Amino acid sequence: MMISINDLLLLLLYVALLILVIIFIILGIKLIKTLKKVNIVIDDVTDKMNRVDGVFDIIDKTTSYATTISDKIISSITHFINVLFKKKKGTDENE
Repeated sequence: MMISINDLLLLLLYVALLILVIIFIILGIKLIKTLKKVNIVIDDVTDKMNRVDGVFDIIDKTTSYATTISDKIISSITHFINVLFKKKKGTDENE
């Protein structure tokens, strides 16, 4: 009983396809596991970024408050200096 070349090539083709299907299944399972790990990392990074955003929001509000206060202090000092010079000019004109 001899096997013809067509039957032998067909058998080799089926074996190659079976090996390819097994390889693709293994790669698919590994890809799913990798995607789960990546999803966990992304969720962790997102959670940490939300916490950092809260800290930056507090820093931004504090900086804004400090800027407002310093602007008021500088404005008061400038107004006081202007009042002093205007009084001096006013007394010089009267003399």
